[in-house]
Amino acid sequence: MAKYAFFLGCVAPLRYPGIEKSTRVVCEKLGIELVDLTDASCCPAPGVIRAFSKTTWLAAAARNLALAEKMNLPIVTICNGCYGSLFDAAHELNNNPEELAKVNEILAKVGMKYNGTTKVHHFAEVLYYEVGVEKIKAAVTKPLEYGIATFYGCHFLKPSDIKGLDDSDNPHILDDLVEATGCKSLPRKQRTLCCGSGGGLKAAFGNVTKEFTQTNLENMKESGAQFIVDVCPFCHLQFDTAQAELGFNIPVLHLCQLYGIAMGMTEAELGLSLHKIPVKL
Repeated sequence: MAKYAFFLGCVAPLRYPGIEKSTRVVCEKLGIELVDLTDASCCPAPGVIRAFSKTTWLAAAARNLALAEKMNLPIVTICNGCYGSLFDAAHELNNNPEELAKVNEILAKVGMKYNGTTKVHHFAEVLYYEVGVEKIKAAVTKPLEYGIATFYGCHFLKPSDIKGLDDSDNPHILDDLVEATGCKSLPRKQRTLCCGSGGGLKAAFGNVTKEFTQTNLENMKESGAQFIVDVCPFCHLQFDTAQAELGFNIPVLHLCQLYGIAMGMTEAELGLSLHKIPVKL
């Protein structure tokens, strides 16, 4: 059984606990053991903290990486932002002894040290490359027939030169994972456009954020999608909370919630009542 230190992040446990619940249930059914990363902090979001102090960002991320290193486990995340932050920090620290030494001077003040060994994975990467689509298909007990707008987000595949998971301009991983349930991933324009809320943009330039989100929603509606399926609670939050103001009502599901539906979880277990846009199955 594959075993990972589970990094929850901030948005899922606080705003959408159904994402956390469905992830735990789905991973158990697929033979993935999730071990809670006790005492973890914010990842931290690079679009905010790294913009002010790269060293502070690296040190905060390194603390999380050190916790997983102590458990002798790789990290798995369910959030693109957390994945981007922790993966980028690990890549830099694991390959830069001078930067690692600088960060360890800071960690020593709280009695910690990072040795530069932790690997960081996105849960969709694990599902696709470790579990495999055929095993996921075999675990489906309630085949689905929804038309889906898959949403990759920004930090799952990029920077593609160091992640190498898929073609970042024309990806297929999420489409394949969605279609393992029996659903159809529908083609649309600008599939890899940002949701609009990343990098502090929402707080600083709200109108620009809405333009990104509206463009995505227009393209999704034009495709005929019945649901939006994402792999990031932050993108999930943006699409779920912004639609009413923009005049749309396409329900949003995290990939593990879609899998939960296909594996027989109840609406209560999936936390669907907490969604702003009603989810009607």
